[in-house]
Amino acid sequence: MSRSLPLGAPETTPVATMADAPALTGTVSVFDPAMCCPTGLCGPGVDPALMQVARDLRWLTAHGATVERFGLSQEPQAFTANARVAGLLQAFGDQALPAVLVNGTVLAHGRYPSRDELVAALTVAPGSPAVELARPARGGMVILGDADASACAPGSGCC
Repeated sequence: MSRSLPLGAPETTPVATMADAPALTGTVSVFDPAMCCPTGLCGPGVDPALMQVARDLRWLTAHGATVERFGLSQEPQAFTANARVAGLLQAFGDQALPAVLVNGTVLAHGRYPSRDELVAALTVAPGSPAVELARPARGGMVILGDADASACAPGSGCC
């Protein structure tokens, strides 16, 4: 008998209706730290933050976004194949994870972004310069600049 993991009741988790939500286009790529399973939703002590991320990613998919998720334990080659993620790992080590990219641009690293942050990144007006957000070694958000300026490699200005 299979059991599904409860991911929160509607009365405790604010969820916009399809009529209220924007149609989202673009790709969200999530690079998770090493976990026992691909989503971290396993074992006796499930992290509530991981449950929220799972809900948010499902919500984004339901509203038209493409979601890719890579786990360091399961798909280490995806981390080295992505220049921005590899650069973050080189600059910040394990503290760079999780790393979340939207349309190839680093939205956040060292934490999972909120649903509002993801929606805002996916609804950037066409022609607007993409802005990368990152978490510096000591915490806090900083604006790093135009996403097309360089790859996230040491000395590039991304990290």
